[in-house]
Amino acid sequence: MTAPTGRRRAIAKALTALLPLAPYADMEKIRADAGAVHMKTLPPGIAVWLATIAHIRHMHTDYEKLLAEGYDRDSARFFVIEQTNIVLTRWRATRLLDADDEEE
Repeated sequence: MTAPTGRRRAIAKALTALLPLAPYADMEKIRADAGAVHMKTLPPGIAVWLATIAHIRHMHTDYEKLLAEGYDRDSARFFVIEQTNIVLTRWRATRLLDADDEEE
């Protein structure tokens, strides 16, 4: 199910504000994830942030490898914070991931 037009616009605006230099393919995946049904109750900015962190974690870090090696989710997430922030910095993100950030 696609997000209503106003929500799609709000997600696109939040995404552009958060990640000015993210590659198009990454932005499209993050945009789709932020607009997913399970994110609809979240404000657009929070949905975009959570979708961004999940996308980077799964596609641009060693997160999946750590899980495959037997690390639990929280440990694997902790060990990829620096890799995640490197990607966010490369994309000129207006926010970085903090070890104390709460996630859904």
